[in-house]
Amino acid sequence: MVLEGNPEVGSPQTSGLRHPGNKGSCVLSSPREDAQPGEEPIKYGELIVLGYNGCLASGDKGRRRSRLALSRRPHANGVKPDVMHHISTPLVSKALSNRGQHSISYTLSRSHSVIVEYTHDSDTDMFQIGRSTENMIDFVVTDTSPGGGAGEGPSTQSTISRYACRILCDRRPPYTARIYAAGFDASSNIFLGERAAKWRTPDGLMDGLTTNGVLVMHPAGGFSEDSAPGVWREISVCGNVYTLRDSRSAQQRGKLVENESNVLQDGSLIDLCGATLLWRTPAGLLRAPTLKQLEAQRQEANAARPQCPVGLSTLAFPSPARGRTAPDKQQPWVYVRCGHVHGYHGWGCRRERGPQERECPLCRLVGPYVPLWLGQEAGLCLDPGPPSHAFAPCGHVCSEKTARYWAQTPLPHGTHAFHAACPFCGAWLTGEHGCIRLIFQGPLD
Repeated sequence: MVLEGNPEVGSPQTSGLRHPGNKGSCVLSSPREDAQPGEEPIKYGELIVLGYNGCLASGDKGRRRSRLALSRRPHANGVKPDVMHHISTPLVSKALSNRGQHSISYTLSRSHSVIVEYTHDSDTDMFQIGRSTENMIDFVVTDTSPGGGAGEGPSTQSTISRYACRILCDRRPPYTARIYAAGFDASSNIFLGERAAKWRTPDGLMDGLTTNGVLVMHPAGGFSEDSAPGVWREISVCGNVYTLRDSRSAQQRGKLVENESNVLQDGSLIDLCGATLLWRTPAGLLRAPTLKQLEAQRQEANAARPQCPVGLSTLAFPSPARGRTAPDKQQPWVYVRCGHVHGYHGWGCRRERGPQERECPLCRLVGPYVPLWLGQEAGLCLDPGPPSHAFAPCGHVCSEKTARYWAQTPLPHGTHAFHAACPFCGAWLTGEHGCIRLIFQGPLD
């Protein structure tokens, strides 16, 4: 590709762009090129979308799913910065017409653009995430609505970018994964228009932010029983870490956080302004409960034969195979304010406060009265503890440490707000703690 220099800067400029820390377009999990027949591919990690409890309502299909494993590809497809060109804008279309050449275009003014060419990186695999269903997107993500209503179809109001972000994974141990804002489009380009936040770095290179931004939060203490929420940061197109902007789409960037990196850790949260993803490492998934363990806990809870303290009927959590349909006769229900578990009944309504408001017959507290559902996405759980707590007001059940962690983790919402939400359905949490301890009554015989 031959690019002319920008008249404003005198002669043509082409400068080397070797970024030692920025390694970083697309296919799903594939066997290793050196794998033996029947051998499992090397897994870099898994992405789990919050709010779906194990599966999309319409079922996981192809690249549109609630969970995706990223594994080593047969051949590396990563890219890395190579050279930078200063050009006049009329030449931008010519520069971006080569689909075999990955590039990022920064429009500085009507008469000045900077194009950074990327070259093949044999040491990394690249995976792209976004709303677009085009082939270069590995993981198609759509907006998740608070309250368990997931917008799985196309939406004209979606705030998720078509090419939201990309993750580059080292093909050699320890298989480090790094996240970058923006993904390459069908022409292998990333285009930051005149209104996008962009700037020249102290070393003369370029960087920028996407319209609604890509936010990342790394948990303190890893994703384990001792975890605590970390601080939300914004990731730039080149993978640098910044404090949050005043609003999600403000043109003024935050401050550079030099002592933090874009390396994903077990339990890192990635927010795409409309959906939030959880990154789990292979080592972290080994510590997480399995579906078999969750089923054993369900059967153990049912074997205790909990009873409704008023109707004296035996309660039982339904099988996951039933899905979240209408509650059956044995479904446990809970008074969200106090945690007393009952079977379903029609008395105690306080319609002046809303259709779900009921008065607990045991303690007289008035609040939502909802059915209990077991959390079935094991990757969202911090430990394999017993299902002793429920999120308020949705009624999803999990271990105490899992419930308390998510109840104190603020998730981005809109351009300014943060809300703690149930990881299994996305409902905003309410009450003093966001979750309650369940109080069961055992059998009287």
